Amino acid sequence: MSAAPVRVVLVDDQDLLRRSLSMVLDAHPGTTVVGEAGDGAEAIDVVTATSPDVVLMDVRMPHVDGIEATRRLCADPTLAGTRVLMLSMFELDEYVYLALRAGASGFLLKDTDPADLLTAIERTARGESLFAPSILTRLVQHFVQEAPPGAPPAPSALTAREIDVLRLVGRGRSNDEIAGDLTISVKTVKTHITHLLDKLAARDRAQLVIAAYESGLVGARSG
Repeated sequence: MSAAPVRVVLVDDQDLLRRSLSMVLDAHPGTTVVGEAGDGAEAIDVVTATSPDVVLMDVRMPHVDGIEATRRLCADPTLAGTRVLMLSMFELDEYVYLALRAGASGFLLKDTDPADLLTAIERTARGESLFAPSILTRLVQHFVQEAPPGAPPAPSALTAREIDVLRLVGRGRSNDEIAGDLTISVKTVKTHITHLLDKLAARDRAQLVIAAYESGLVGARSG
């Protein structure tokens, strides 16, 4: 029995882009569009009404922007199963940082290849975090430059192996890549990530990325 398609809400103030994305997603058997919105305020209403798996959220919109809409949606306990994937024309550091702080699960550029976007949506629905390579590099640079001296050590509650996994999550590795790097099974990687989410009280994998940076596990020397 095949898995149900990922339910997606599209949020962008450009009608043409929304229509284009809708055509791509509805043509793919693994995704289906269940709602659209032209600004952040409308997005909150649509997402609340449909409870999608993934929200493709533009950053810069009138009235309520994507960052604020993401913050409100991710703070809503009734939408705990909904993930937000930010889309933007820009790579500005502040957008990436603010999006993660708001609770977004990833950040991609609007010129992302359609096939890569579909993969990103499916991975985001599974709880993974997705970042365009150039954006991940900028994110690392942001934390290296902006983090105060004497970054706190990794939480003492973590085992040595969990710290290894957290460091690789922070570097943007997928579960398969982590398994290869550490010579363990993918199932074991998933178990470690579940433990990390629980011990660090993290909503999803994107928050583990933040924890890896803020604890100093990823930085100028370790990235």
